[in-house]
Amino acid sequence: ATDKSYNWGYDPQNFNAPEGSYSTNPNTVSRILELKMLVQALHQAGIGVIFDVVYNHTYHTRRSYFNQTVPGYYYRQKSNGTFSNASGCGNEMATERGMVHKFIIDSLYYWATEFHVDGFRFDLMGIYDLETMNQIRAKMDSISPSILLYGEGWAADKSPMNETWRAVKTNVSRLYRVAVFNDDFRNGIKGNSFDVQSKGFVSGKTIQEENIKFGIVGACFHPQIVYGYVEHSKSPWATEPWQCVNYASCHDNYTLYDKLALSCPDASDDELSRMVMMAGALVLTSQGIPFLHAGVEMARTKLGDHNSYKSPDRINYIDWERKTTYNQIFRYYQSLITLRKTHPAFRMTLADQIRKHLVFSSDYQPGVASYMLVNHANGDKWKTILIIFNGNRQSIPFKLSAHTQWRIVARDTIINSDSSEYYSGEEIEVPGISMMMLVEDYFNHNIQFSDI
Repeated sequence: ATDKSYNWGYDPQNFNAPEGSYSTNPNTVSRILELKMLVQALHQAGIGVIFDVVYNHTYHTRRSYFNQTVPGYYYRQKSNGTFSNASGCGNEMATERGMVHKFIIDSLYYWATEFHVDGFRFDLMGIYDLETMNQIRAKMDSISPSILLYGEGWAADKSPMNETWRAVKTNVSRLYRVAVFNDDFRNGIKGNSFDVQSKGFVSGKTIQEENIKFGIVGACFHPQIVYGYVEHSKSPWATEPWQCVNYASCHDNYTLYDKLALSCPDASDDELSRMVMMAGALVLTSQGIPFLHAGVEMARTKLGDHNSYKSPDRINYIDWERKTTYNQIFRYYQSLITLRKTHPAFRMTLADQIRKHLVFSSDYQPGVASYMLVNHANGDKWKTILIIFNGNRQSIPFKLSAHTQWRIVARDTIINSDSSEYYSGEEIEVPGISMMMLVEDYFNHNIQFSDI
């Protein structure tokens, strides 16, 4: 029945056993065979599989199999001997201890070799010690260097282990090819995840521009960013863009649509749709690794439930009818993904490339972020790409460099890479809550001048 509540997997007991309730017969080996068949079928469809792993805590503490094996060894404790709780779930694994460290690495090796998993996402990675994470990377490289490793660069509460030695985002430069989530960008886009009324750039709050710029460069150092205005990180934490996972929403907290609807109760359905589209445009055109929450492209709702880990299907299911209702958003996200795949300018691999080829506009307007990708960034066929994000409700005029012939690739809610609409005025109107993209290339056949 759809109203049955059950925990969706953040209460681990046996880290090496697939969950039986997903199989046709939980009492036999079918849970193993069927999971292997699932991974194989996804691979045959060209889809990689990343497991969300939760080695940071277990459901039970004193009664857990780990604590029964060696009491007091597997979990960190406070100075008074009580169990510490950096996971917010009652305990935290002492990853720095030899047999805990070994267990985690052996377990990941098992999933990667037996089930051919393509990557792992670490829940509350800020609980793990740096040495363990770096040894995980080395072990995964022995299978395949293409295995993706990333996680949440924070903990849920205080840990007795000093932060200097843990895999928090400020230590990402000391992690070897492990990426972390960019929550600075997330909050800048839509507001604080834990404050229902807070707004971000797409929901009309100004003075978020530096948070947005921080995400655009994949949390790397860029001389045009004023770090004092970046809300949570007063300095860049990524050395290279692939250490940064950019996102607007994930399974935790409100869905993007719900967060925007709750923080903007007066917004029309059209305005909410435009906010969801612009959030996607920010994530999918920025440097670093883009991450999308399933269903964001059809304005997924969980009916305002912000922590649905034990909510029933009627909260957590994907309502496919919304793909029709919000088809405009769906098509826009499709176009963004195609644009990113086709144009390497949005996928620079080095921070030096970003500093060389990405230039922010010096003409400041509140609620507007804009920049150019210049000189065939990362070997792109487009010479110059100008991107303007207007977070304001109303359209704004934007000054253009004189004598440049721009081709309009994205305007309002439409993206068309093959557009033959050209513009060469000194100012262009950028619609409210939207991304505009203009390119300078030599695609001159069939020129059609616009008089916007």
